[in-house]
Amino acid sequence: MKRFKLVVAYDGTNYCGWQIQPNGITVEEVLNKTLSRFLKEEIHIIGASRTDSGVHSFGNVAVFDSETTIPPEKLCFALNPQLPEDIRIVSSEQVPGDFHPRYCDTRKTYEYHIQNGKIPLPTERLYSHLVIFPLDVEAMQEAGQYLVGTHDFKSFCAAKTQAQTTVRTVTGIEVETHSLSEGEYPSQKVIIRVTGEGFLYNMVRIISGTLIKVGLGVYPPEHVKEILEACDRSKAGETVPAKGLFLKKIKYL
Repeated sequence: MKRFKLVVAYDGTNYCGWQIQPNGITVEEVLNKTLSRFLKEEIHIIGASRTDSGVHSFGNVAVFDSETTIPPEKLCFALNPQLPEDIRIVSSEQVPGDFHPRYCDTRKTYEYHIQNGKIPLPTERLYSHLVIFPLDVEAMQEAGQYLVGTHDFKSFCAAKTQAQTTVRTVTGIEVETHSLSEGEYPSQKVIIRVTGEGFLYNMVRIISGTLIKVGLGVYPPEHVKEILEACDRSKAGETVPAKGLFLKKIKYL
């Protein structure tokens, strides 16, 4: 029996998240069924990040055990034609039998994508959150730095979290822009990139909602420090829609 590691990209639009659940189809369910059918053995994958309904991924990680003789690095090419077009195996390799994607030291990077412009662009409608008023990106960048480090992020997680502790370590936050369209009503993409050792439920979406309020001038950048220290979910910004969130990559240390 060998253990295989997959790096998985997917468009989360049509899925109820990663983890198997009774109320809809999930990425994990599709991978289990596809692998079991293709390899002709019962396969149960283990994912590194249980992304929510509608969240996308460039690089989630999953492992499974199999007796297959397909060369590990060729497995991605064999599997992709069997999968729906909105799920792809980016790479595949063999790993030690005790490798577990959730119990290793990692750095996870998430991105939140915003379309900042007056006219909604059709190509962005499934993959970014529309903000029609201009955003002050420099203020958002400044505000994000108050969140870097090890802190109690209770203000930035869902109120009914089941986490044993709300202390987490954020190693970096960046805010950058890219032009999307020009003309009388130009539009740009604003990307909030958050890297950390682990995240609470809805943490990146709440951080993004808070930084958007800074960008709109509702909060000055230094107010984010006060929100953090309050340890009160009601003090932070809204939980922005899932469609703008991407799991960018998982780095194993």
